Amino acid sequence: MYNQCFALRSVLLVPFLFLLLTTGRDVTGKGFDQKPNFVLMVVDDLGIGDIGCYGNDTIRTPNIDRLASDGVKLTQHIAAAPLCTPSRTAFMTGRYAIRSGMVSTGRVQVLLFLGGSGGLAPSETTFAKRLQQQGYTTGLVGKWHLGVNCKHREDHCHHPNQHGFSYFYGLPFTLFNDCVPGEGSDVLVCARVCGLFEVGLWLLVLLFFLCILATAVWCVPFKFLPTWNCIIMRNQEVIEQPMTVETLPQRLLGEAQNFIKRNVDRPFLLVFSLAHIHTPMFKTPQFAGKSRHGAYGDNLEEVDWMIGKITETVDSLGIANNTLMYFTSDHGGHLEDSDSRTGQKGGWNGIYKGGKAMGGWEGGIRVPGIFRWPGRLRAGKVVDEPTSLMDLYPTLKYLAKDKQPDRQSDGYNLMPLLEGEVARSEHEFMFHYCGIYLNAVRWHPPGSDSIFKVHFFTPNFFPPGAGGCYDTKICLCHGEHVTHHDPPLLYNLFHDPSESRPLTPDTEPRYAEILEQTAKANRAEQGVELQLTWDKILWRPWLQPCCGTFPFCGCKENTTHM
Repeated sequence: MYNQCFALRSVLLVPFLFLLLTTGRDVTGKGFDQKPNFVLMVVDDLGIGDIGCYGNDTIRTPNIDRLASDGVKLTQHIAAAPLCTPSRTAFMTGRYAIRSGMVSTGRVQVLLFLGGSGGLAPSETTFAKRLQQQGYTTGLVGKWHLGVNCKHREDHCHHPNQHGFSYFYGLPFTLFNDCVPGEGSDVLVCARVCGLFEVGLWLLVLLFFLCILATAVWCVPFKFLPTWNCIIMRNQEVIEQPMTVETLPQRLLGEAQNFIKRNVDRPFLLVFSLAHIHTPMFKTPQFAGKSRHGAYGDNLEEVDWMIGKITETVDSLGIANNTLMYFTSDHGGHLEDSDSRTGQKGGWNGIYKGGKAMGGWEGGIRVPGIFRWPGRLRAGKVVDEPTSLMDLYPTLKYLAKDKQPDRQSDGYNLMPLLEGEVARSEHEFMFHYCGIYLNAVRWHPPGSDSIFKVHFFTPNFFPPGAGGCYDTKICLCHGEHVTHHDPPLLYNLFHDPSESRPLTPDTEPRYAEILEQTAKANRAEQGVELQLTWDKILWRPWLQPCCGTFPFCGCKENTTHM
């Protein structure tokens, strides 16, 4: 009888044990010694005022809003730079871009050509590289814009595969107007602003008798911009050149979803770096004309739908409780980007002054920051302390149990703040750079709610009284393009987040102390050779990624399997 009872209990236990094993991935990471997955979603040029949970009530973002209500929303989440190349450098490395040389002394502030030699140095360390060493499968789907080659078109020294991403699908450069006929040229505008045409005319005079060579080094890069810059790569292979922009959102989304599905049974990192909401605007039929804010609103609602699909994928696979999801933008919206045909093509930065490329003004660097991790992070929590995109690096290292020696980081592990174990950010000082120049310093004094910010110089808006640089379409960081302030402009962001009321010795008792503390704070210093110099950003034919035989580059991705 005993043996029969024991046998019966054993039979009944089998389905219970099977159920426990198969649903184990739904149990909070605290219950199992299991490394969590990471899904990091980064939008391009998104303004903090564009999202419903950050105050927008006219653009529909229900999926992003749901991430915030199910997780933690950061209200003072700060990008380390107001432009994509330096901001993304800081995000990936956990350090100010000046340490990696991904800054400029003059007019060139981002990479302009895919065939240039500048980029994120091979010696740099990204969070992807650290997680890869901890056994993670790592993938980047979407925009990179941190360089590709150094000495020849096959070395891929700056490529995502060399920086810890075992899988890459997407744009090694960025989406820009040159990729769509009739949308104008971002690179030509930048070349004009950067003074490249003046250099070009001088060269043409000097090389009058070498017109063929001049044509090769000058006309070819601009004449064939869509071929040179508008490409898609899978790992180190060019699979589409020039790319078909109309189907890009669906392809990027599909690749991101498939990466998650392929790696559901192992720890993974996915950086989903959207091509939205940088210009040109997409015209996806499902969303075109559906919003209350023209093409920009249509594109933003498409972004929200894509975020919802990624969240749905994670949830449907039963890995939500072991997956940290993160949503942000690389910097603020581009205020000056508009035309008579499309209307406003840049984002809205809410109550915050300034925008993309405007140095330390809050509108260019304060971005959405949302974390969701069911069972680990309390739903609906709001953190009003200063945090940074650079904090992702040490946070991911901590959660991946990476305790190996590392170089200096400018970010801090966010988990104590996100989980409510501490109420105060570890960021006492934050530094805001415009190119290589220290533009502003933020100070959160110990024991105080105040957050002071001093501006050493500010961009010269045009026309006077406007909120941006509408003559050049993008603000610059040097020379006649800025106004230096002595003493610096001083604001208390706790009381004046829109930076509209400068403090004086009469209105702020700690005025002298604030200037003294921010002046002597330990700031980041340049660590390696600058990568955004003329000799590194200009196009070189031998560095140009090519599908086929250069210069006859051209191919289309086979999408029949998608």
